[in-house]
Amino acid sequence: MNIQLEMIEDKVEFFEGESLKTIEKKINEQIEVNKAILLSVHSVSHQVTILDNGRPYYTAVVHFKVKKSY
Repeated sequence: MNIQLEMIEDKVEFFEGESLKTIEKKINEQIEVNKAILLSVHSVSHQVTILDNGRPYYTAVVHFKVKKSY
């Protein structure tokens, strides 16, 4: 049996919620989790959509990358 470990260098995660505070909390929690595997935030993209009932619905995409130290 051959086990091969590879370091994660890129990771994209998607978040959604009914308020910006909800998404912000989810993203901050995931930032802490990803710090443990040496990933930091590379970019964030977000969007708001108005639902049929008139309420906003927020989505975000966060790209995590390994922090290169030179």
